Amino acid sequence: MINSSSDNVKKLNSINRRMFITGSLKFLIMIGIVTRLFSLQVRENKKYLTLSDKNRIREWKLAPVRGEFHDYFGNVIAGNFESYQLHIIPEQVEDFRYVIYRVKDLLELSDKQFKKILKKKNEIKPWETLIVSDNLSWKKFSKINNHLYDLNGVKPVISISRNYPYKENFTHLIGYVSQANQNDIESTEAIKKNFVPGLKVGKVGLEKSFEEKLIGSNDIERYEVNAFGRRISQLEFQKGEKGKTLRLTIDTEVQKLANELLKDKAGSICVMDIYTGAIIAMHSSPSFDPNLFVFGISQDDWQLIRNDPMKPLVNKTLQGNYSPGSTIKPLVALSALENGIMNTNFTVKCTGKTEMYGQTYHCWKKKGHGFVSLRNAMKQSCDTYFYEIARRLGVDRLSQTAKKFGLGEKVFGNLFGIEKKGLVPNTQWKKNALGQGWLLGETIITGIGQGYIQTTPIQLCLMTAQIGNGGYKIYPHIVTNENDKISPADKFTPLFENSKNIKIVQDAMFGSTNEVMGTSYRSRIDDPKYQFAGKTGTSQVKKITEQERELDLKTFEIPYEQRDHALYVAYGPYKNPRYALSIIVEHGGNGSTTAAPMAKKLFKLIIDRDKLRKSMSNNRYLEV
Repeated sequence: MINSSSDNVKKLNSINRRMFITGSLKFLIMIGIVTRLFSLQVRENKKYLTLSDKNRIREWKLAPVRGEFHDYFGNVIAGNFESYQLHIIPEQVEDFRYVIYRVKDLLELSDKQFKKILKKKNEIKPWETLIVSDNLSWKKFSKINNHLYDLNGVKPVISISRNYPYKENFTHLIGYVSQANQNDIESTEAIKKNFVPGLKVGKVGLEKSFEEKLIGSNDIERYEVNAFGRRISQLEFQKGEKGKTLRLTIDTEVQKLANELLKDKAGSICVMDIYTGAIIAMHSSPSFDPNLFVFGISQDDWQLIRNDPMKPLVNKTLQGNYSPGSTIKPLVALSALENGIMNTNFTVKCTGKTEMYGQTYHCWKKKGHGFVSLRNAMKQSCDTYFYEIARRLGVDRLSQTAKKFGLGEKVFGNLFGIEKKGLVPNTQWKKNALGQGWLLGETIITGIGQGYIQTTPIQLCLMTAQIGNGGYKIYPHIVTNENDKISPADKFTPLFENSKNIKIVQDAMFGSTNEVMGTSYRSRIDDPKYQFAGKTGTSQVKKITEQERELDLKTFEIPYEQRDHALYVAYGPYKNPRYALSIIVEHGGNGSTTAAPMAKKLFKLIIDRDKLRKSMSNNRYLEV
């Protein structure tokens, strides 16, 4: 009996212990649950609210609105328009195969277009945006929107794209935009910061040079979605900042005329204000329509441009290295005057050729010009005269003068990455570059703009502008007010030792254009309002053999690629000069018949628009 009672007590104690332990465990678990709930609902409330919002709220960055380019008169030369796009994020699509075939039917895509889209899909990550189309018609865009209920993961997007209303007229100056690639993103912080799928950025020209000012900042849209990721309502819209609008110094009407004059030709036309350095026109021909690149150029169009023998992809104004030919003669004459090598009374007898150390140097006029002074030699472009003064001057002194007037250096500095420096040779250059000594014969042909010397059309325009303004340094610019960055001490620095020497050269250039026997006399304008002074040039592209010289072929009888380049430089109006220009026509034959007549048409338009230009000087734009 006692044992039975003792066993019952032990059992009871054991049960009580178990119940206590079980109860304690339950209590501890309850405390743990309550603590966790408190932590989740109070302490970590913001964290899980944020995670919840991420599932419920989506943020969408829109492409920034790009700044525009205006010409000097406010005309939009690179603007924007609304484009309709269709995006798909593959990982957000439940049945990609079904959706993409529905899209193909709705947009009536060809098999070639469809395969291209599938190829792009395989090249990107599942979470990256697949751009099905970046330029839909309004009809197709509306059609997609009407079927969104059946297109899970498909996003119709209204974006901003570039438009170039003047097409090929500004291509080499403005450049063009196209879809940003990995290199663009990595090399430019502004592109990286504002990148969205389909973002268009500058590839060449001013579009690229001013990318960080033009790009602007993204619009940001936040909206609520349901469990299937479909948009329910917009919650917030954060407006981005449009890129800066840049007003250029360019006159569209002059630019268009330059394009017309060079139609079906390869070459360049530059026009510059001789006092401010403002670029009035800067055209390279042939050109192409930059709108072709905005949404991705077709293979056919690309091959037509790339394989064109006249090389429309080359900006001849900045990249073209040409022998200046006789357009260098005003500088040769100035250098000789400045260095006291000769005066205006110095004469040379031209017989048509000069013999020196067994080498014959020909004048362009077979029978020669007879006795000529500086003025007559410039007027008739006598090679023999300039052979002689170059021989007396020497290449080193000529090189110094040429560099003073802007040859051999980039005109726009680092503004354009493609601009070439050209080459103004001297004795030291040849020794360093070729490891050879300079020869007298090389000095002689440098005096008529042949040999090693190479210039760009914009350099020749700058050279002429500085002769036209009386010999003072100017700083060419394309964006208005850009010249304000230049220190006043640097403006109007004289490039001469004696101002009389500049006037002598100016007068000789006047005779070359406006007096009988002048090489550009047929292109003169008698009205003093439009009258200009200039210098023709003919640049050889190959050495002329004695047999070819005897044949004396006309330009049209020579194969195109063997014809000389035609050049012309001028400034005007002569009585009260304001503008300078340079013209080069590749394989145009000679400057007097091909290039100079273009100057006549240009000066009439440029000077007629001068008053209008001055009236616009007080207009204010958002500028660099």
